[in-house]
Amino acid sequence: MSAALAIVLRPEGPRLEVTVTPPDPLPVAALLLGKPPAEAAALLPRLFNLCGAAQGQAARLALGLAGDAAPARREILRDHLAKLCLIWPRLLGLTPQPLPDHWAEGGQALQDWLWGGAKPADLWPFLTSGQGVAPLLAALGHAFAPGEAVADLPPLTDPMALTAQENSPAGRVADDPLMHAAEARFGRGPFWRALGRVVDLHRIAETAPQAETPRPGLALVAAARGTYALSARTEAGMVTALSRVTPTDHLLAPGGALALSLASLPAAKAGLAALVIDILDPCVAVSVQELAHA
Repeated sequence: MSAALAIVLRPEGPRLEVTVTPPDPLPVAALLLGKPPAEAAALLPRLFNLCGAAQGQAARLALGLAGDAAPARREILRDHLAKLCLIWPRLLGLTPQPLPDHWAEGGQALQDWLWGGAKPADLWPFLTSGQGVAPLLAALGHAFAPGEAVADLPPLTDPMALTAQENSPAGRVADDPLMHAAEARFGRGPFWRALGRVVDLHRIAETAPQAETPRPGLALVAAARGTYALSARTEAGMVTALSRVTPTDHLLAPGGALALSLASLPAAKAGLAALVIDILDPCVAVSVQELAHA
């Protein structure tokens, strides 16, 4: 039994041969079946360290209970800012910085902090401006050339299907003009995905994302890593069926973003694999092993 995502990288000429072994699935349904809906919905977020508010909201909505979007929105703001201020600067050799004041309130002040003023209409002059998150994005633009560590996937159209789909913050805002510009130059690589966090943060600072209930018993909830899908059924006041599909499930699906991104990372840049993985952001512990060429 393994609780960690195991990734093995082996140079094969100019590219990397990638082996991905997902962690063993957690018996989530077995822990919740037979419980009253309110108890199950309260227990689910306690089982996970990450995206607990989003999973709790999804459980409540799927089980026919009232859901509060505020905690999940705050969770997204916090996790996006942790990447932009603390984690990615450290991985890029930049100086981490504190989260902006009053970040949990969102609003115009947070949007202005992101860009150093109004959101730019043109991405490329912004990168050299030194304003907002421009230094971080510029460092990513220098670290990865166009076409490196890219994964071009179909959009998220069937959230409950365990197939390769673009279930990510970047996919959520792929229609934004800045995202189109980034994709045209770099492809859907680390720069595009990191910019997606910024654009997603800008949107969520303004308006909380709306959860969806396409049918009774199915809830789709925005989270920091993408969209959580949860399906549930109750009978006689007890949970009788529950299934969830997470952004990490789509990330690790055969032909998913993790394997494709690492396979298109040049072998000479294997040292950047940790940054690529963190930008993709699986919600499980990760073990990376780099092997020499046989």
